[in-house]
Amino acid sequence: MDVLQQTGVAVLTTRTIGEAWLAVADRILRTGVPASWDARPTTEIATAVLEVVEPDPEDALIRRFADPERLAWMHANFTDPSRVVELGGAASYASRLHDYLRIGRDQVRWVIDRLAADPTRRDAIITTLEPTLDTTYLPCVSLLDFWIPDGRLELVVAAHSIDFGTKGYANLVELADLQHRVARELGVPVGRLLFSVKSAHVYDTELDAMRATCAAAAA
Repeated sequence: MDVLQQTGVAVLTTRTIGEAWLAVADRILRTGVPASWDARPTTEIATAVLEVVEPDPEDALIRRFADPERLAWMHANFTDPSRVVELGGAASYASRLHDYLRIGRDQVRWVIDRLAADPTRRDAIITTLEPTLDTTYLPCVSLLDFWIPDGRLELVVAAHSIDFGTKGYANLVELADLQHRVARELGVPVGRLLFSVKSAHVYDTELDAMRATCAAAAA
């Protein structure tokens, strides 16, 4: 794993999504500063960029250390179009991806068709934001940008904030799974997953648990 510091941006390159999760968590634990999210204290690093070389949703580190209930909750968020009660009845990612604005627009299918018609395209982009409908919650992951720069499908993701304590790994699993599904539809191998996060944080109530997890993973 390579970790660089460039003009205040934490740039981390790892082989797997599990390594990425733990690398960001470790960086937050070592260098993070006090912040807050919805009035809950956090420890944060600003502007983290993850480059995952071999993103695989069946990640051994995540399966070993993650909370199965959290993984199941995020999987439902990405696959069940029902509104998410825990988020104030906000639209799920599944709805945003496959039924944008409740008008039947399947953005994932649109991306697949767009790249199938022209693999050189640089504008096969999905947004999860629904400005006219998002009154209770803004999705953490806001942009998914697919392209095939070297014959392999890469996914470039932007998020305003991600909890790398007990939830960020679940985001990474679902993003990698979506990347693999799109690649299969296109008949191309999977390339890198690039994830830009403005606020990478751990809630202070989970700092000790993450220290124990990072220590166990490093042992």
